[in-house]
Amino acid sequence: MWLYLLIFFIPVLAFYAQGKNPRQKSFLIMYMMFLAFFVGMADMFGGYDRYIYCDIFDAIANVTTRHESYLANNVFRYFPSERGFIYLNILISFFTENRYIYVLTITLLIYFLLFQSFKKYANNYAFAMIMFMGLWFYFSFTYLRQVLGASIAWLSIKYIIERKPWKFLLVMLIAISVHKSAIILIPAYFVPLKKYHPRNILYAMVLVAILGITPIPNAIFSTYGDISVVEMQGDYNSSSSFRFAYALEAFCFLYIILKRYKYIPNNNLNLVMLNLALFFCATLLFFVRSPNGGRLSWYFMLGLIITISNVVSVGRGQKNWSMLLIVLCLFLNMRIFLSWQHGYLLYPYKTFLTNGVRSVDKVSTKFEYDQQYALNKFYRAPFRLDVNLKQ
Repeated sequence: MWLYLLIFFIPVLAFYAQGKNPRQKSFLIMYMMFLAFFVGMADMFGGYDRYIYCDIFDAIANVTTRHESYLANNVFRYFPSERGFIYLNILISFFTENRYIYVLTITLLIYFLLFQSFKKYANNYAFAMIMFMGLWFYFSFTYLRQVLGASIAWLSIKYIIERKPWKFLLVMLIAISVHKSAIILIPAYFVPLKKYHPRNILYAMVLVAILGITPIPNAIFSTYGDISVVEMQGDYNSSSSFRFAYALEAFCFLYIILKRYKYIPNNNLNLVMLNLALFFCATLLFFVRSPNGGRLSWYFMLGLIITISNVVSVGRGQKNWSMLLIVLCLFLNMRIFLSWQHGYLLYPYKTFLTNGVRSVDKVSTKFEYDQQYALNKFYRAPFRLDVNLKQ
């Protein structure tokens, strides 16, 4: 636990030490690069998803190694409606057939895309990272495909701000080809850019919460939310009892936004981010009975992080509000960590640079598909020397 607490408090210290320069690009680069390698070099942490993606990559890499046809080997059956992810796997397989280098490559790509979004929109890099650590950091260990889809989708927000529909749709098509749940971001383009009266926002949220307890959200989630054929083997479910944590998180952030409402500038960038933040809260309330529906809120999370991090250190009471949010993000961070530790998904930390598995690694015992990896992490070529791009 102490290792993860230390990582959380790095941006906290940076926030209080930044003085009058809250956009220190060197801090953002170094911290996100550290997170990328910390996550990417972890030895199959996080649960079932990383194993299934690696198993699929190994199968695709075998086709590449044998110089066979991808169509004949039916590699697109894994994600038939999300071929962009398969094409990315094929591309990586030309340079490595090792699953650990594959995961590292995907993770570095994810964090590079995240860096581009935070660099462009955050006015306070350290506080944006505090929010990221509380809301999304742990999910980048295991939900590689959906996190990548959301990271790509965030690039389209530039075109919502600039009102360029065709460029927006082009980026969104790429994101949807990686994970079809990205389609949920498309309606955000058509929301009018204005500040709504707080009373109307509350009325809308209550209505969404009421709809959330009906069967409608689970039907939508089953269609667009997540699971492919290969992922159905994991612990996924489209129905559940009431998720109190979703409702609490949504109303907590909604309360903070409305209390700092007057400090949100009335321009396209900040209005788009505000709309996305409100969509984030609404999505949590709409899928309040789904254990996985909350992942659809990831596509709006950038708006929440930017909106709050941009206004937390301005206006009256900024010290109290920043402290409150740091405590809240620490709570959210530790909540995920402790819940995941029931299966030893994150600690003790181990990289793939040493052979073997952790003695308490229950996920490996349950989902490991190739025991050769435990004996030699690099028994499959980490770097190809016979690249043949003419296949």
